[in-house]
Amino acid sequence: MINAPIKAKDYIYKRVAKTACIVPIAIAALSVNAKVLTEEERQLQQNQRPEKYDTSAIFNGNQPDYKAVAKDIAEIIANKPDKGPTLVRLAWHSSGTYDRITKTGGSQLGTIRFNEELAHGANAGLDLAVSWLEPIYKKYNMKNDLSYADLYTLAGVVAIKTLGGPTIPWSAGRLDSFNVQDVTPDGRLPDADKGSSKDTATHIRSIFGRMGFDDQEIVALSGAHALGRCHATASGYIGPWTPTPTTFNNLYYTLLLGLKWTVNPKTSKLQYEDPTKKLMMLPSDLTLIEDSEFKKYVEIYSKDQKRFFNDFASAFQKLEELGTSNLTSVTWA
Repeated sequence: MINAPIKAKDYIYKRVAKTACIVPIAIAALSVNAKVLTEEERQLQQNQRPEKYDTSAIFNGNQPDYKAVAKDIAEIIANKPDKGPTLVRLAWHSSGTYDRITKTGGSQLGTIRFNEELAHGANAGLDLAVSWLEPIYKKYNMKNDLSYADLYTLAGVVAIKTLGGPTIPWSAGRLDSFNVQDVTPDGRLPDADKGSSKDTATHIRSIFGRMGFDDQEIVALSGAHALGRCHATASGYIGPWTPTPTTFNNLYYTLLLGLKWTVNPKTSKLQYEDPTKKLMMLPSDLTLIEDSEFKKYVEIYSKDQKRFFNDFASAFQKLEELGTSNLTSVTWA
């Protein structure tokens, strides 16, 4: 774990190795048996949730051993660290569809496992993450006591901690839907480019504002770009944001501010490259330092990793709990 802020001039490119790449494979989306329920069946499903929750009884009087579940998730990442950022993305995208006006979307129903949601453009490659977690679901869902929705969000916080980030509070009690009609429309996740920095900033605030996030929380959540990389086959963009794509730290901010970013003339979609042409930033990343209100938080986090970790943990917990109800805090680490 990197415990102190990293200066842009100190980062080492040679740490970007082939083993630190997340390479999506073109495979068919994971098959999920989903049926369309009648309104009566839907009410019955919702009524199966206990009215009151405690730490010993969540589903049908049982609670999975969440520490054991978390340990198995951590082992997946330990065996292949580049899977960690994808599990963070799975948790993020399963939660980031929430709309506070219509009260739809979010992590509550676990709908990202459905083919219909996996087919959304922003979710390219997440069928792999779903498949990695399926053996864990089968292992611990002994008495209908583990939901996919809980598993995916738990995987996100476990991945962040395993890759050197903060321990984020997590709560259980999400109840899976088996109705594909609960899948939200495509387009609720943020785009990387809206044609101009001003329009991109407006778009970012619109997407995150729909979920109830302010500028500080937007910038804090953007720090997740310390992890992983883009793939042309998935998003049209290519490359890592930092030279340590399997380490959670504040390097994203220090590089964003400390390096000169220029347009990459070789990519099909607009993106930026650093002087050595080994790292990249998206238009939405550059917007964070071109918009004065965003930039002040980038500057704070670039100098104070502890503050970043604390603010990220709060924002990520909020993200994962959007649209949920009757959750119970769980000690998982």
